[in-house]
Amino acid sequence: MKNLKEFFWFCSGANISLLKRCPTDASKYTGIGAAVFFTGLLAALSGGYAFYTVFENPYWAAAFGLLWGTIIFNLDRFIVSTMRKKKNGFGYELLMASPRILLAVMLAIVISKPLELRIFSKEIDRKLVILEEEIYQKEIAQIEERYTKQSVLLQSQIDQLKTEISDKAEKRNQLAELARQEADGTGGSMQRNAGPIYQLKKADADVAQQELDATQAANVPLIAQKEMVLDSLVNAKTNELTTIKRNPWDGMAAQLEALRVLGHENEGIYWANLFIIALFIMLECTPIMVKLMASRGPYDELLEIREHFFKNHNLEKISQMDHETYEKLKYLSN
Repeated sequence: MKNLKEFFWFCSGANISLLKRCPTDASKYTGIGAAVFFTGLLAALSGGYAFYTVFENPYWAAAFGLLWGTIIFNLDRFIVSTMRKKKNGFGYELLMASPRILLAVMLAIVISKPLELRIFSKEIDRKLVILEEEIYQKEIAQIEERYTKQSVLLQSQIDQLKTEISDKAEKRNQLAELARQEADGTGGSMQRNAGPIYQLKKADADVAQQELDATQAANVPLIAQKEMVLDSLVNAKTNELTTIKRNPWDGMAAQLEALRVLGHENEGIYWANLFIIALFIMLECTPIMVKLMASRGPYDELLEIREHFFKNHNLEKISQMDHETYEKLKYLSN
């Protein structure tokens, strides 16, 4: 029990020899050290899980988790140990501790994310399937859209060329029908003969036929060419669609995105996620807040005396060395 207490004192960054002389402050620093230690432990679990999610190697995950937990433990221990209880009041101490609190909040958010992913893993796995399908369909839609624009343009050009031919053919048919009716007496002058009126109408029909032939000669090769290009586009689109693969989408970034989407879709998950983050922020800030709210105790007095003693001792040594140097220079100058 004694060794455990001293271990927690070490975690709190306290001077163990001074703390042993202040039994009234021992429990306070035991609690601070325990909070720092368990925060580092949670950070190790969080970092190990995050690394295992990325690389799926339990040995490397354990090594990285231990390293990450040690880093967070040392940062927390540094944050707590550098805070000093001064006589300037709570406002001044809070102002001086604000950078440390900001760092603690950032660390809490980083630590909490992998554990959030683990807590909501079942919901995230189901959402990942949906998001993966959405990405797959989005890739198909992008390919379809890209080829559709070109295909629609080509098809409209083909239809326009065919329309020109059909318009010319319809005009030719109408003029030829008028000439026939004039010839057999069923239309026009209503007299069966091949007279001058028929010759004029026949000439108009012949001109229309020539225009139709010219239009067909110009448009048919273009239609064939554009239809060939259209067929090649259809084949290219089909080939590109067959090359799309459903790549697994289950990495760390994908899980974070799934958790974000779940938070927007499900109010319960949103609030649960928010409370988990708040819990880790409170846990991370607990040692700092304890030191801020706790009154100045005997340990703080002894620590200030010790630091003041070393400061004065250093100043005395520096002054003595300066004096000796001055005496040597004075002797050499004589």
